Amino acid sequence: MEGHKIKTKSKFKVRHQKHKLFRANDPLLSVLMWGVNFTIHELENVNIPVMLLPEHFKACVKIRIDNQNFNKEVMPSHFKVKEYCPLVFRAFREHWKVHDSSFRDSLTEPPIPLSETSKSNITYYQSMDRRFILKCISKEDVEQIHNILPEYHRYIVESQGDTLLPHYYAMYRLTVDDKENYILVMRNIFSSKLKIHHKYDVKGSTVDRSATDKEKLNPCPTLKDNDFLENKGVIDLGFEQKQIFMERLKRDVNFLVNQHKMGYSLLIGIHDLDQGGLEREKRASVVDMNTSDLSGNDSSDGSESPTQIGDDTSFDEPFRMRSSEASTRRELYNLGIIDILTNYGMKKKSAHVAKTKLSGSDADGISTVRPEIYARRFLEFIDKHFI
Repeated sequence: MEGHKIKTKSKFKVRHQKHKLFRANDPLLSVLMWGVNFTIHELENVNIPVMLLPEHFKACVKIRIDNQNFNKEVMPSHFKVKEYCPLVFRAFREHWKVHDSSFRDSLTEPPIPLSETSKSNITYYQSMDRRFILKCISKEDVEQIHNILPEYHRYIVESQGDTLLPHYYAMYRLTVDDKENYILVMRNIFSSKLKIHHKYDVKGSTVDRSATDKEKLNPCPTLKDNDFLENKGVIDLGFEQKQIFMERLKRDVNFLVNQHKMGYSLLIGIHDLDQGGLEREKRASVVDMNTSDLSGNDSSDGSESPTQIGDDTSFDEPFRMRSSEASTRRELYNLGIIDILTNYGMKKKSAHVAKTKLSGSDADGISTVRPEIYARRFLEFIDKHFI
């Protein structure tokens, strides 16, 4: 396909569309795949600076496509793509060893919509290979990311990337049918290789912190603080692992307090090693056992040993810890902080007053409190229930 015009921030250029087609059921996803492919290709021709400058945190790349020859069943004929701070996000990807080529390969396959949505009806997608989460965010969220980006970058560099905070990899604005859509690409906290059997979103709050009956109908619902206390109550890491985890968590939370953030959660994904082993054995039982002779592998179920699973620290796997040897449960825990963009401004102050009056509770129970109080309660809850 030829002849369409692409508008950059400064001038028009004629580009030639590559023959690869980006087909998805949703036109927005087709445009996203096209945009990722185009912007990553453009970065290949850019000299990467030794040091990021203030202007890099304000930069963007804009592309406008007007092509009547596009097959509308494959791709909209009119759309816009805007990539925010391309060199900054590239630096993040490089820091976390996410190569541009693998990033492009992951996101030029149709992302999978996640059926479970939050109370605020935020839409999430997962890359086909499960390495990345795509979150549809608001214009206000984009502004918040721009506000924290320089300090976030400084923190990632100083901590050498050793953090439970979200790993941000890219941010786009996609305009389709005159509607602006904002998408943030980040690391999937959960393992891309292992099934998650239980999920918890923990804030250290108790008011309105239970999954609804409808949410619990999902095959693997995201449960909340009260559900955690009822179902499980503790995460058994053992003394040494807990010390490492809490040190990292406290450092991250201190950063969020300094940025006046509240409302964040610790997302916990649990892989049950015993249940996972049974599931692998069940899958293997339907496979012709003679195939193991062809591979020269003595293992009949084709599954990893618990040691192999627990020791996997490849870059695309999340921060993971295993239950202590003394624990009665054999589990792997995938852990990460999410939803860090909420500022404690006038809206949240008003919400704090309203919730306190409504619930008859003090600040110990509700989730809308000052950043310092939120952080203290959050850390106390985790410290108490991680042993």
